[in-house]
Amino acid sequence: MNVSSSVQRQIHHSRYPRIFVALKSGKAVRAHYQGQKYRYSSTSKACRTPVSEAQLQRQASLKAQKGHYSEALALLSQLIDQSPATAKYYNNRGLVYFYSGQPQKAQADYNRAIALDPQLTEAYNNRANYSVSIGHLQEALADYDRAIDLNPFNIRAWINRGITYRNLGQYERSLDDLDFALRLGRLTGHIYAERGRTYHRMGDWNCAVADYQRALKQFSSLASLCSPADQRQHLRVKTWLNELYQAC
Repeated sequence: MNVSSSVQRQIHHSRYPRIFVALKSGKAVRAHYQGQKYRYSSTSKACRTPVSEAQLQRQASLKAQKGHYSEALALLSQLIDQSPATAKYYNNRGLVYFYSGQPQKAQADYNRAIALDPQLTEAYNNRANYSVSIGHLQEALADYDRAIDLNPFNIRAWINRGITYRNLGQYERSLDDLDFALRLGRLTGHIYAERGRTYHRMGDWNCAVADYQRALKQFSSLASLCSPADQRQHLRVKTWLNELYQAC
């Protein structure tokens, strides 16, 4: 059989997973149909295994967790190039921009994510965090409200709104949000820490000490599993507790 230098494909249809043979530069390459993707297997340099979107997401997440923000951004930009209408990719890239000290690019990506998917609760929470970082607390509250309206179980939005109320001196509202967040049963160490800080700012030192100690106990029980965020909050609670003891 003579094979030209151009690519020729023979596609066989059946009820079984589709298999086709691609002929390129005189080399046969088998490709197995998997969902919407083809996975190529060949020793030829002309044929490479394409990376799935799920793999790119995992790689980007790992890079971001390790603080390799430039590499994470490159992977997320690749995802956006592949799927420019997928809102969550803009939201995730915005988060990495924010952590890497590029807040304006973060805001642009959050806005784009919300334009593509107005129901994406995480994007409102993240955009609110950006607003807090530049001192626009009322704008932040509006976005936290929207995030909670869309998903009443968005625990991070409840915590963040509680912190924002505290920063505005609205301590009772802060306590209400943090109390509700506790009932959701996750991130309890962080919530006790923030509720303790609210009590601390209110001048209720007994309640503050009790919550700080609860937070430290929670973090200590997770010592071998602590994320960097857990570790930072653990140290922050110790600092707050020392401040309180020194003031006594």
